Amino acid sequence: MGILNVTPDSFSDGGKYLDREDAIAHALRMTSEGADIIDVGGESTRPGAERVDAPVEIERVVDVIAALAERGVTVSVDTMRAQVAAAAIEAGATIVNDVSGGLADPDMASVIASTGVKWILMHWRGHSADMQKLARYDDVVADVKAELEDRVEYALDSGVDAGQIVIDPGIGFAKTAEHNWALSAHLDQLTALGYPVLFAASRKSYLGRLLGELEGRDRPPSGRDTATAATSVLAFEAGAWGVRVHDIQSTYDVRAVWERTRAARN
Repeated sequence: MGILNVTPDSFSDGGKYLDREDAIAHALRMTSEGADIIDVGGESTRPGAERVDAPVEIERVVDVIAALAERGVTVSVDTMRAQVAAAAIEAGATIVNDVSGGLADPDMASVIASTGVKWILMHWRGHSADMQKLARYDDVVADVKAELEDRVEYALDSGVDAGQIVIDPGIGFAKTAEHNWALSAHLDQLTALGYPVLFAASRKSYLGRLLGELEGRDRPPSGRDTATAATSVLAFEAGAWGVRVHDIQSTYDVRAVWERTRAARN
């Protein structure tokens, strides 16, 4: 899944693809490099980010989604709002990547149930401005697993089919670096739930902190793609359905090596 942030303030590439033509060109470049899905977002969810209004979010994403869908690209929309999701689906999106897991907007479940699109339910405890205050767990793997199971049950009770559901542990969302490493190490406990799992660690700060230990400062986002590719291999090995990344080429390459190695074992 290739990341397309049509925003001015995303942590890694904010402002680079606000122009419609630039956004479309970047998305098509990612598909040519091997992206299976383009995830289009019009609202930053980085730690501390302030929310934008729904009309702004819709204006940013809908034309881009329509243009990509017309070209045969599989598109997901990264949104917490039912209104935005509905507009994006009408424009051609077939997946809703909801980082709130349905908690931010009570109308989201009905949109998903009525349209039949896939719904990525991410583990979430609160909006970006306050989420790091909520990074408290008894056992982060067990707690995230239980809270995701609650969201799946809610979705099913709301009329969403089990085949529409994908889950995501929410790396970096109300999580410390230690929480992120624990979830990565035990991702197989989430894949064991029987639902497809999306792993989204691309360029996140816990990778920058690790890579910066020898450099005396955190590695900036642009220098985290190799580490991101390493997390992708670990996610594939744990049975993840997909990985959400900024740099397609490195992930495509490591997946090819992993798949060929796995085939050679048999």
